[in-house]
Amino acid sequence: MRELTSATSRAPNPAADRRFYVFNAMVSVAALLLLGWLLLVRRGATTGGTDLRFLPAVNASLNATAALLLLAGWMAIRRGSMRVHRVFMVGAFAASSLFLVCYLAYHAVHGDTRYAGTGAARAVYLAVLASHVLLSTTVVPLALTAFWFALRREFGRHRRVTRVLWPIWMYVSVTGVVIFFMLRSSYGR
Repeated sequence: MRELTSATSRAPNPAADRRFYVFNAMVSVAALLLLGWLLLVRRGATTGGTDLRFLPAVNASLNATAALLLLAGWMAIRRGSMRVHRVFMVGAFAASSLFLVCYLAYHAVHGDTRYAGTGAARAVYLAVLASHVLLSTTVVPLALTAFWFALRREFGRHRRVTRVLWPIWMYVSVTGVVIFFMLRSSYGR
């Protein structure tokens, strides 16, 4: 693996970092509040018309795409190819962002989807769902932070963040697909 020299990294800029952290916190909190409002308060539209029941399959595909791009990005950086790594990671971010938009749209129209299974299968589903939801709340702020440091060419800080972010983001992407199939199988489809 080709190591980056310190000449390619910038020194931290505390003022710029503070502005970014405020922005990051605002975006992250806004996303969580919108999601919480959709799932816990609004619980789907009360009027008919829009049918977005195709979106869970799209969302599973977007999660699978993000996972594959994350893996490809990890392999690219391990081989020392920053340019290829950057393309894959921007692609993973785009897939995850599009997932979030589609997820919010689906839940705005249809509300929450309940798991129909019982017994041990339900317990496994709830455990996977709980870990998925809790860890997913960290992806947006960590991903934005990783992109910030990469954009500023602060690769040491970028690596420290991505050592935490990458396994979480990968887990959330993969379990998003697993949850889709668990829900689908609980209804016998």
